[in-house]
This record gives sequence, C-alpha cells and structure tokens, in this order.
Amino acid sequence: MKVQDIIDNVLRDSCGDKRLEKTCDVLASGHPDMEVSGIVTTFMATVGVIQRAIELGANLIITHEPTYFTGADHLDWLQDDPVYLAKKQLIEQHEIAIWRFHDHMHMAKTDRIYDGLIRRLGWEGKQLDPLSPWGYGIEETTVQELTAFLKERLGMDHIRIVGRPDMGCSRIGILVGGGSLGLGKEHMPMELMRDRDLDVMICGEITEWTLCAYVNDAAMLGMNKAMIIVGHERTEEWGMKDMAEWLKPLAGGSPVYFVDAKEPFSYL
Repeated sequence: MKVQDIIDNVLRDSCGDKRLEKTCDVLASGHPDMEVSGIVTTFMATVGVIQRAIELGANLIITHEPTYFTGADHLDWLQDDPVYLAKKQLIEQHEIAIWRFHDHMHMAKTDRIYDGLIRRLGWEGKQLDPLSPWGYGIEETTVQELTAFLKERLGMDHIRIVGRPDMGCSRIGILVGGGSLGLGKEHMPMELMRDRDLDVMICGEITEWTLCAYVNDAAMLGMNKAMIIVGHERTEEWGMKDMAEWLKPLAGGSPVYFVDAKEPFSYL
C-alpha cells in the first residue's frame, strides 16, 4: 500500500467522510505515493523514534504531535538551524514519510487518544457522563494512592501534584495533552472542576496561573481539590499505542509497530 492509502484508511475509519478544511494532519516528510514497508505509531517523531523506525525497516511514522518544534510545523525560521538540518537529513537519507494524525484523531467517533489512555487505566465504563471523556467515578482512594497507581500504569518515576496527598477522592477529571490549558477557553478547566464537582484533575500541560493556581487556592482554603500533573506525552502516548492495534487490519499487510517516544524529562 502507498502512504496515501494508509492515510485514507485511517481517516475513514476514524471520521467516516468528515474532514477538516484546515488541519495540522499533513505530511511533514515523504510523499503520498511512497510504497509502505512498515508503519510506526508514536506520540512524537523524535530522533530516537526515527532511529528505531529505521531499525525496524518502517518507512512511515504516524505521529500525534509535530516533527519540527511548532504546532503547525512551520519551517521558515528553521532553514539555517543545525538541529532542523540534521534531523531533516536523517529523515531524507532513509526516505521516511511522517504523517501527523492529531485533529482527526481527537474528533473521531470517540476521541481515540482518550480511548487508549482509559484502556490503559482500566477505567472503561466509569465515565460520569457517557458523552464526555473528561470525568470518571472511581472507588474512593487518596491522592497519594491514585498517584502511585498512575505511576505504575503509565511507567513514571516522578509525578507532581497540587493539594494534600492524604485527601480522599473518587470524582476524577482528565484533560489530556494541552486540554488542561483550556482548549482556547482559559477558564474551562476550572469551570469543569466546579460544575462537575471533581475532586482531582489529572492533566497534561499546565499554566501555573490558571488551573494550578485555582486548585492550589482551593486546597489552601480547605476544599477537597487536588491536581495530578502527568504531562503531555504520558497522557497521550497510550492513544498512539492503542492505534498500533486498530491500525493493523487497515494497513494492507504492512507490519505495524508502536514506538514509545518516552517522557522527555530527567530528574536530578
């Protein structure tokens, strides 16, 4: 199959005939008519992921996030940049096609990034609202116990929290990736916590003066609020791991692999 065949199959399976006129879901490298030898799904096409794809003999990487460091993969500011030039050379030398699958993944029949994360957590059927992936009712636990559970399930050594570790909780919100920044509405995460009476918000990216400050003030006032900051990559990688499974019957026999981009931080 060709690259475009894979793209068409993925979009059709996710969204039917619905397409966005303006989207970041474009080829960052390669050509639509390239024959596919193997496919890698990943959160981000880092140099490490690209090198692993080469080792696997895969020439199509499906990435959820940008390849070239800005949301729209703008290249005008990079033409003389040594990092960009070295990464571009690696990609072109090995004839790798990189397609971003972001907007249509989130707007699928069910948000396929959330689908993968919730399966990883084992929280299927625990949604507070069956039409929304943002809230879950779990058995009563503490923030500390919930954090330990997340560390084990998501493969993390360190997680930041806001609030009291011994606080009881059972109504849990999740805003993956940049969702905790508000999705264009800065106060959305705070409204979500308030209107759905959530005890804890598990989130990806943060701005310290918005949701973080709201939860911090609530905790200082003695209210039952806490926040667990997992990070962008660890909240969204599992959707791309899940994709490696549902993509296989759509790939025309091409081998499909998941490559973990891994949390980007080291802790000293």
